[in-house]
Amino acid sequence: MASNPDSSPETGARPPQAPESSPEEDDSASELAESPSEEDDTNPFLTHAFLRALEQSGSVGGRTGWTPLHLLARDEQGRAIGAVPAYAKSHSRGEYVFDHAFAEAYHRAGERYYPKLQVCVPFTPATGRRLLVPAGPEAGAIRAGLVAGLEGLRQRIDASSLHATFLTHRDRDTFLGQGFLERIDQQFHFEAAGYRDFQDFLENLASRKRKVLKRERRDALANGIAVEWLTGSDLREAHWDAFFDFYMETGSRKWGTPYLTRAFFSEIGQAMPEKILLIMAKRAGRSIAGALNFIGGNTLYGRNWGAIEHHPFLHFELCYYQAIDFALSRGLTRVEAGAQGEHKLARGYRPVKTISVHRFADPRFQRAVADYLVRERAHVDAMQEELETLTPFRNP
Repeated sequence: MASNPDSSPETGARPPQAPESSPEEDDSASELAESPSEEDDTNPFLTHAFLRALEQSGSVGGRTGWTPLHLLARDEQGRAIGAVPAYAKSHSRGEYVFDHAFAEAYHRAGERYYPKLQVCVPFTPATGRRLLVPAGPEAGAIRAGLVAGLEGLRQRIDASSLHATFLTHRDRDTFLGQGFLERIDQQFHFEAAGYRDFQDFLENLASRKRKVLKRERRDALANGIAVEWLTGSDLREAHWDAFFDFYMETGSRKWGTPYLTRAFFSEIGQAMPEKILLIMAKRAGRSIAGALNFIGGNTLYGRNWGAIEHHPFLHFELCYYQAIDFALSRGLTRVEAGAQGEHKLARGYRPVKTISVHRFADPRFQRAVADYLVRERAHVDAMQEELETLTPFRNP
């Protein structure tokens, strides 16, 4: 069966969706123990519902600087056998793997950095498959064909470079086999480690750290604040109205212009309510803060937070502690609480590495970035070792 990569550049076209595969058929199953979220069998961000919601709501496409250019591979009969979520970018916002230094170097050399071709899920720093190919004897060849097709697409749009972010190890290996450069970054994830519930998790912390966490939880709710979990049929448009106010208030102060439109939240609320956990805080009968999470097969993904009232430790309670509570109650093995944030260490989240790959059309920049990334990877390795010593857990 031959692969024939082609692009589907129309905004609003049906976005790609990961074909299903079982662990018995998946040649990356040995990596599950290392990173449970890597091959999350129901990763919510790789569904048609999520990617379509981004396009239908106007969060991507149009004048956002994210032009959907999803790539498909077809067999001789014209059937789709693989896909890649890809976007032409006119800026570097909303990616969470920062390449501003690359853009500035291009500019100083008198070259044009944008457009670039980006393989990712917009606004979503969560590891997952990017080469969406079903398991089978030809899966490796199809994945390689998709990467070659991406290079052809890059040339068609005259992009300076091609980037793929938050990759699984298997996808990383496919890209590296075709001359891409590996970049390592880090996040902070909570790993369940067999805990029965939140109290069981607390018992595994050093005594002093445990007291701090318990005090933070008490203080977060000290002003008569109540917390509720909303998922599935519990979600209403009124909840999205309130959460969007939180999102705009916090996002405008932090980022300047929030990425997601109000319509996006209605779209996902209608299309995938069972994959959503909305944690809301109320005081005096009024919603004052919220944290939006997505539920995968083995991972709870924290995505957005906002508040219109500010109370000590409320952010930690809604985004980190409540997320752990929910994950343990559902038997999930991991909580990914988004990008960055060394403050998560003290809350039981550990440093983990994330992977991106990059290739530049100009060989001079390819060589220069390759040299830079060697040094950067060594720095990340050293930092991760140091951060691991700062976790609140008892010594074994």
